Amino acid sequence: MNHWWVVPAAGTGRRFGTDLAKQYQLLAGKPVIVHTLERLLAVDPVGIVLVLHSEDRHWSQLALARNPRIHVVAGGAERTDSVRAGLHFLEPRVEADDWVLVHDVARPCVAAGDIRSLMNSLGDDPVGGILAAPVSDTIKRVVNHRQIQGTEERSHLWAAMTPQMFRYGLLCRALDESQAAGLVATDESAAVESCGLAPRVVMGRRDNIKITRPEDIAIAGAILSYQLGETP
Repeated sequence: MNHWWVVPAAGTGRRFGTDLAKQYQLLAGKPVIVHTLERLLAVDPVGIVLVLHSEDRHWSQLALARNPRIHVVAGGAERTDSVRAGLHFLEPRVEADDWVLVHDVARPCVAAGDIRSLMNSLGDDPVGGILAAPVSDTIKRVVNHRQIQGTEERSHLWAAMTPQMFRYGLLCRALDESQAAGLVATDESAAVESCGLAPRVVMGRRDNIKITRPEDIAIAGAILSYQLGETP
């Protein structure tokens, strides 16, 4: 089966709190987006659909923008809109049973070994699944005024990560149906779950963090240094 990637990267920096979107923040001397895409290219995909904001002016200035395996399309207001735009680009290029892996541009520390593990573990699965890790922190359920209402049983709780890997036709249908039902799918797995299907989890490294706040840049930098120092 062919493996294509969709990387939503249409954020503008509003939630990050800076004028420069987080995917273009410097991390260990390179923009976050470069680290992320280099990690994905290392697993030799058929191609990557990079979904950018329609007014993005930074991507074209990067050397990686000339890589023939990276295809750029314009995204939408929400993550799910951008993923759908990427899937629409792929329509004439893929079969319904081909695999699509969706990965957050803000996860530059994803390990190639985890990506290959996801692909190998789900190769014959009719649905697909995601990288995830068991929750280790105690999880509190909080209500109005930040009052703790209870403590969640964490033995069955996993923290979802990306990539998330699904059959192309199934993922398109799941996103269409969740949108028609007015559901807000926070990730691709949620949309698939809303169709009554059960994606699988594949254990991923905990250092596959998502850069969400400015301080996460320093944390990601430390992780990259640690990963580079690991014994092959």
